[in-house]
Amino acid sequence: MTAAPPLHRLRAVLLIARYTLLEALRNRLPWLLLLALAAALCVGGFLGQLALTESRQLQAALVAAVLRLAAVFLIATFVIGSMAREAADKGGELLLSLALPRAVYLLGKLAGYGALALLPALLFGAAALAYAPAGQAALWAASLLGELWIVAAFSLLCALTLNQTLPALSAACAFYLLARVLTTLQLLGHGGTAQAGLGQRWLTHGLDALALLLPHLDGFARSDWLLYHSGSLADLGSVALQTALSVGLLTAAALFDLYRKNL
Repeated sequence: MTAAPPLHRLRAVLLIARYTLLEALRNRLPWLLLLALAAALCVGGFLGQLALTESRQLQAALVAAVLRLAAVFLIATFVIGSMAREAADKGGELLLSLALPRAVYLLGKLAGYGALALLPALLFGAAALAYAPAGQAALWAASLLGELWIVAAFSLLCALTLNQTLPALSAACAFYLLARVLTTLQLLGHGGTAQAGLGQRWLTHGLDALALLLPHLDGFARSDWLLYHSGSLADLGSVALQTALSVGLLTAAALFDLYRKNL
């Protein structure tokens, strides 16, 4: 079997990405995003009316948190569900049987999911304009996009590795939750290190080691950027660096798992 030329590989990547994006549109994912946006605004507006002070700040924080969680859940669910359907229909095996490297298939799927993540980032970023200046809303939306790219890459890895929907989705949710609270766990662990026993010290060292591998998602799409307009270019640089490193490592891990399989 002869290797495909580079231009042909690029076209194949773009074609796979296009059909991946079309699948999301046909499954009415944009309508789910609009529904999540409407629900978040309604709940935020209702609770904002109940607050005695700083009602607008409370509403902005609640809406931002709900939209972020909704975007992450919908992207992770679609990625894992899409890969599961493709595995059941043998569509992935059909593509891999063509005269194309497996990396083309994986990069095409990842590019499609990355393009899909633009939808909630742009939509929810536009909604953030109601609570913050354009610069802060753009920063929040850009960091949300980076967060969704990381979640999509990890969800793709889980779908390829675990081969079952529920375990893959559970692993993706656990990864996201741990990456969100890891900094807090580190602070709690280091706060009592002096009086801690050997087991707790080992646990603290384990958390420190884990923090070197996982992205610090608590620094992504922060609500205080919308509330107090405290975001800066340094925050954007940190988000971009963590996104590039995390997506690169997750893509390499997914490629390793895909190439070791006998299909």
